[in-house]
Amino acid sequence: MVQAARAITAPHSIGQLLQYWRKTRNLSQLALASEAEVSPRHLCFVETGRSRPSREMVLHLARALDVPLREQNALLLAAGFAPRYAEASLDAPELAPVRSALDAILRQQQPFPAVVLNRRWDIVGANAAAGSFFAWLLDGPAPEPANVLRLMFDPRGLRPHVANWEAVAGALLQRVQREAVGGVQDAATTALVRSLLAAPDLPPRLLRANLEAPLLPVVPVSFARDGQRYDFFSAVTTLGTPQDVTVQELRIEAFFPANPETERAARAAAVAGTFAPAPLQA
Repeated sequence: MVQAARAITAPHSIGQLLQYWRKTRNLSQLALASEAEVSPRHLCFVETGRSRPSREMVLHLARALDVPLREQNALLLAAGFAPRYAEASLDAPELAPVRSALDAILRQQQPFPAVVLNRRWDIVGANAAAGSFFAWLLDGPAPEPANVLRLMFDPRGLRPHVANWEAVAGALLQRVQREAVGGVQDAATTALVRSLLAAPDLPPRLLRANLEAPLLPVVPVSFARDGQRYDFFSAVTTLGTPQDVTVQELRIEAFFPANPETERAARAAAVAGTFAPAPLQA
């Protein structure tokens, strides 16, 4: 069954929602009309409530605005239509092919860490390397539900073990804040951003994220503990052309070795079954 999407908090009518997304994408009415190949007059009438768009027009404008599937459902509801896109649980039978694809991607990334994240950055899947690596850094498995952002900003989590923490934290904050502004809008995302900004000893520059700056395609991240150092670069990817809300909001974060030393150490850890150094012999 299709679940009702959460509407953006301020506007509620279809005209207000379309106007919100148009302004979020920094488009004038004329630019959007040109992009969508519709009459500027008709678009103006839709935004002001003087004209009620058809279901097909709502979806057409949503695609032109690159609106996420969850919020496309919200647009349809605001226009008086039923949602189009399903939101299945990741363990639902119909998503079995998706789970198989994710498992294959995670296995392929071995012996280097990789995790699958949902839209709130909760870890919903991980390969063996990720489980072993983060258990070593955290002195055991991460508390459930494990959230990458909360772990990265927690002084008792990964933060003490990230040698370039300020740079990594800045890149993550920029990404999640941009998603909160230009993507899915809900109370949980807002609360997550607020909790990150309230982290102790946050450098002042991180409180002033530049949302206009381009996102880095990869993020260098260096982990260090007990005299050992692993230099990775992190790349986040998504699944292409999804037709389900849950699938569209999944992301895969893969860690690739940034130098030969890290590659050798990770491969050795895979053979040993742990990233922890071997105990000294008496």
